Amino acid sequence: MQERAYERRGEQYLLIKSPPASGKSRALMFIALDKLHNQGLKQAIIVVPEKSIGASFGDEPLTKYGFWADWVVQPKWNLCNAPGNDNGGKVNSLGAFLDSDDKVLVCTHATFRFAVDKFGVEKFDDRLIAVDEFHHVSADPDSRLGQHLGAFIARDRAHIVAMTGSYFRGDAVPVLAPHDEAKFDTVTYTYYEQLNGYDYLKQLDIGYFFYSGSYVDDIAQVIDTEEKTIVHIPNVNSRESTKRGKTTEVSEIMGVLGSWEGKDPATGFDLVKRVDGRILRIADLVDDGPDRHAKVLASLKDPAQKNNRDHVDIIIALGMAKEGFDWIWCEHALTVGYRSSLTEIVQIIGRATRDAPGKTRARFTNLIAEPDAAEAAVTEAVNDTLKAIAASLLMEQVLAPRFNFTPKNPQSGPVEGFDYGEGGYDPNKGNVGFNEETGQFHIEIKGLAEPKSKEASRICSEDLNEVIAAFVQDKTTIERGLFDEEMIPEELTQVRMGKIIKDKYPELDEGDQEAVRQHAIAALNLTQQAKQIVLGDGEGGAGGGRDAEPAGNTALIDGVRKFAMDVRELDIDLIDRINPFGEAYAILAKTMSEESLKQVQAAISAKKTRITPEEAKVIAKRAVEFKRERGRLPSITATDPWEKHLAEGAAAFVRYKDEGRYV
Repeated sequence: MQERAYERRGEQYLLIKSPPASGKSRALMFIALDKLHNQGLKQAIIVVPEKSIGASFGDEPLTKYGFWADWVVQPKWNLCNAPGNDNGGKVNSLGAFLDSDDKVLVCTHATFRFAVDKFGVEKFDDRLIAVDEFHHVSADPDSRLGQHLGAFIARDRAHIVAMTGSYFRGDAVPVLAPHDEAKFDTVTYTYYEQLNGYDYLKQLDIGYFFYSGSYVDDIAQVIDTEEKTIVHIPNVNSRESTKRGKTTEVSEIMGVLGSWEGKDPATGFDLVKRVDGRILRIADLVDDGPDRHAKVLASLKDPAQKNNRDHVDIIIALGMAKEGFDWIWCEHALTVGYRSSLTEIVQIIGRATRDAPGKTRARFTNLIAEPDAAEAAVTEAVNDTLKAIAASLLMEQVLAPRFNFTPKNPQSGPVEGFDYGEGGYDPNKGNVGFNEETGQFHIEIKGLAEPKSKEASRICSEDLNEVIAAFVQDKTTIERGLFDEEMIPEELTQVRMGKIIKDKYPELDEGDQEAVRQHAIAALNLTQQAKQIVLGDGEGGAGGGRDAEPAGNTALIDGVRKFAMDVRELDIDLIDRINPFGEAYAILAKTMSEESLKQVQAAISAKKTRITPEEAKVIAKRAVEFKRERGRLPSITATDPWEKHLAEGAAAFVRYKDEGRYV
């Protein structure tokens, strides 16, 4: 990843999309040094979301590893270590730095925002601005950091390097406006490539598990005390909280794991004895008493203990130990209750994806409350369930190999570097090739629309996961996909996905929007179908239940190949007729009680709505395509449910038009 990023070091605007723990901070050091020494930039300003992450950009002896310069940050210019608040002395310090001849400064997003407010964007001309955890930026007018970045791009005098492990946001607001994003050259490094390049860690499992009553009573069933684990307990105001207080919950978790034996005076860690006599060393980051908290945090950051696997066994946290928290030995990230966004989930998962000797497998578990039929707040429980499923579906997609789709036609042929299986490439059938080195598939699909513009091609090759993120975060989509028995898959794959892409990429013409839609649905459904094959029709697996045995992400390769080979003549109509949420429903049915599942279904069914004017307009366009392809209008009495739905949608469109609902 660092090599790939360094090759683009000459770009004025560079976006690095790479998983947590993949080395983005080191990549930035190489790029920044080149910009300072060889590209004529005056200074480099590194901007991080919180003070603790500033440590990732401390001094590094890069010449020791063969680079031509070391990375050095003078202590007075690492404002993450400086006393005071963000909007005070630190802003003045940043101003003093801009007037100095020194080269590198590290500060928080907040300090940077206030500094731009005070000094103006022109003060940062001919400087590098590197923004870590770039998903904190938003195109929303209320986002000051987003507005500042837009102003820098409009002025076009500064260089910007943006880094993130997840380029989607939990609120579905775009990170950048489309016209600004188009100026960035993108380096994408996938989870698949990351795991494939590790020496030890090769498998990452994702699961959501349900509990009833108090989570403390069930937490022992998902914690394996032989695994190094980070536990994120729920916010005290959340539905999942026991309401007995955060410190009480921590004590109760320790009580479930063993008997409390006291505290280690040197580290502040709690000592808990298991039934077999082994002592667990537990770091409590929830207790925010200043002396205790500082001692525990300092012990976790002790550089002398970084490579000591036995230093700590379990970390219990509330709002900490997420972004940028570096504990290479972590094997299990366990989160109670749905967190605030998919981005936060990705960051928490990143705590477990560091490579370390002897660590061959890591896992993320989302422990969520099962809806209680007798509970008044069923809707909140349903929402948490849907969010957890969305996070699981998206992470399965992020972990999958990259898909390169091409139309199947007489001119098709093999792509160099891809293995097409035992019989090789067959010009008379659909083909699936896999490149083991790059972790990419080449899959031929009959009737697939090809992107025409450069931007649409980039989206299809680089940004499908952002499209899928928007799709699985859409509440109407996931509700209907899971619980509407009358739902026709094409309503999701064509109508809902089509609308999402139209809203997300309004600058694309209709042909390119359709190409992006087809590529995104193909990627999502191929992943889901492959997982179903590997796991045996939804029996457990990634995202499965308590007694499930998750399969590694690499198993998806076999599943994709088997599904595509079984069907052999893949076509876009077939892919459109697969419900992307079918596998998720199978897992729900297996892991939730029948009563709870019915409660969820009832809550969703109560909100059923008829075809909206906006949906009718989209369906009417599909009906026109149907007529062009088949020479007749869709029939309201057709046995094919999709054709019948097209006829109903076209009729609704005419009715709405007559009523003057369209301007």
